[in-house]
Amino acid sequence: MRARLVPADDGPPIDLTKDLLLVGRGEDCDVRVEHKSVSKFHCVIVKTDGLLLLRDLGSTNGTRVNGQRVRRAALLPNDTVGFANLKFKVMFGVELEAVLVAEAAAGQPAADAPVRLNAHPDVYQEQNTPPN
Repeated sequence: MRARLVPADDGPPIDLTKDLLLVGRGEDCDVRVEHKSVSKFHCVIVKTDGLLLLRDLGSTNGTRVNGQRVRRAALLPNDTVGFANLKFKVMFGVELEAVLVAEAAAGQPAADAPVRLNAHPDVYQEQNTPPN
């Protein structure tokens, strides 16, 4: 199932490609959100059985769904999710497929990986050290 978070401030969309995504400021987060109001490990989003499930990880400024602060929630298409002071529109299912078809027709590349604001790769190559 493809899913996407679209920022309310017209920033680049975040495609949710993994089945379990960690959202926060931390370097190990799948969706890294660089904002001081977002906790290091803010929340988790899980894709399962055609649903998106969200669970707050005890964040300082909270997670909101449609303006309501939640600890956990099932997300539906067009829901608004807020991580502290940042808001995103949830897209998946038929609505997202229509957007992807429109992007393809307009010649825009479809994003196949989540937007990661950290520049560190997931895997580092081993460095060759000279023998002593």
